[in-house]
Amino acid sequence: MTQATAALEAWLTYLAAERRASPKTLEAYRAGAAHYLGFLARHRGGAQTAADLATVTAAEVRAWLSDRRGSGENELCARSLSQALSAVRSFHAFLDQRLGIVTPGLALVRGPKVRPGAPRPVTEDQARGLLIEAGADPDRDDWEGLRDRAVLTLLYGCGLRISEGLSLSRSDAPLGEAIRITGKGGKTRIVPVLPAVREAVDAYLAALPWPTTGADPLFIAKRGGALSPRHVQAAMQLLRGRLGLPDRATPHALRHSFATHLLGAGADLRSIQELLGHASLSTTQRYTAVDAAGLLAAYSAAHPHG
Repeated sequence: MTQATAALEAWLTYLAAERRASPKTLEAYRAGAAHYLGFLARHRGGAQTAADLATVTAAEVRAWLSDRRGSGENELCARSLSQALSAVRSFHAFLDQRLGIVTPGLALVRGPKVRPGAPRPVTEDQARGLLIEAGADPDRDDWEGLRDRAVLTLLYGCGLRISEGLSLSRSDAPLGEAIRITGKGGKTRIVPVLPAVREAVDAYLAALPWPTTGADPLFIAKRGGALSPRHVQAAMQLLRGRLGLPDRATPHALRHSFATHLLGAGADLRSIQELLGHASLSTTQRYTAVDAAGLLAAYSAAHPHG
């Protein structure tokens, strides 16, 4: 009979080879599922086979979550517990699909409620500094700096996700007053384009050392081909170091900043929801907490009795 640990290794191989899971995801999933199997072995008095996992009850899964939570300084937060449970659910889904081992008890377990954290934008001055510094690296070709500046200006100026910005093709440029973006779930939206964004993209294309056609990606890597999200993230990491910005200054933080700065300037939530492509207004409402916190800080600093 196949041991549960062997099934776990087969599942991890599947995630890496077929689902293209990142090393960090694999590491987190391995830790969560291994702890789960270790708990069952202790709880049931011996190592489990894959078939044994079909009889896992909801009470046992809840007991594992309680054990996983820990206590005192080692207590895990709700988000970590939710991620561990997600790993176990994925493992059992693999057992169901590949080995026909169904665990009905798992469906009766609800994960801990996770309150979404407030977005962490950069300030307007920090965003401005990032865009200026992006094109001022003496160790790189001029066109690369202009390309990175154009990408970051697009993310901040239009509130795009990295994947959305890098999905644009050469036929989308020169950018007009608005662009059509296809976001999560294939949902499309129209996003206005500021003159500063158009100018940044035009400057990059004018400096690009080789011609591109309409089917080519808009943003090209140094060795040709489409620019990768990893490059944008690495470029932002270098900029953070040069400007002394915190780790929260990521490419995605520029999207958060787009929404927060619009809200601070008086834009309504419904409009911001449409611009960001959020399916639910409750997702967009997270930005009100950020703006309220900034408003309170400004009030405390400026009021005579603050």
